[in-house]
Amino acid sequence: MTAFIAEVIGTFFLILMGNGVVANVVLQDTKGNNSGWIVITTGWALAVFIGVVVAGPYSGAHLNPAVSIGLAIAGKFSWESVPSYILAQMLGAMLGAFMVWALYRNHYRRTDDAGGKRATFCTAPAIRDWPSNLLSELVGTFALIFVIFYFSDPLLGEGDAQVPMGMGSLGAVPVSLLVFVIGLALGGTTGYAINPARDLAPRIVHALLPIQKKEGSDWGYSWVPVIGPIMGCALAALLYGILS
Repeated sequence: MTAFIAEVIGTFFLILMGNGVVANVVLQDTKGNNSGWIVITTGWALAVFIGVVVAGPYSGAHLNPAVSIGLAIAGKFSWESVPSYILAQMLGAMLGAFMVWALYRNHYRRTDDAGGKRATFCTAPAIRDWPSNLLSELVGTFALIFVIFYFSDPLLGEGDAQVPMGMGSLGAVPVSLLVFVIGLALGGTTGYAINPARDLAPRIVHALLPIQKKEGSDWGYSWVPVIGPIMGCALAALLYGILS
């Protein structure tokens, strides 16, 4: 297991479970059809937990170009490693999106709503308004990255003798709860991509797959969930640098 492989596998599980729960809710004749937004946000939060548990010990479990870029801007991660991390995240996200399609292919055939099919791959705004949509992705990602900077391990001991105490797999719980509340509070406008790889890589897969009765992959919107998160992570890193 290397950092690159860990990012591929971690992001694979993130998208498999995250887009998988969307497919379960949106596609026709599934067990979870029409089960709603709470199911989707809960599923995505737990998808983050799984991805972080797998990748955390080997790569730090970025699973998101915005995390890698934000940490690099803040001086907490090497810029030299950013391209390889982003490549791994894109590959993992593409594999995860493909597997969701493979598992739910019979339900894609039974679903007539082309927009719903595309929603199992990538995000779309509830109300299409570029400035508002961009702001949504910027603020959601800003909240994600800024709060991540302040995560800390519990300390064992007193005074100068204090040492960080690892929490094992439970160390993935804080970021899962953070993504959960972002989805509940801020996700209603654009579907809270807050991750360029999470949106762009599955959108590419949607464009390539032979999905029956599908519409275009909405490339006119595709820049928003890429540029918005990058802007958000940069602002979070800069503010953290000023305050720290």
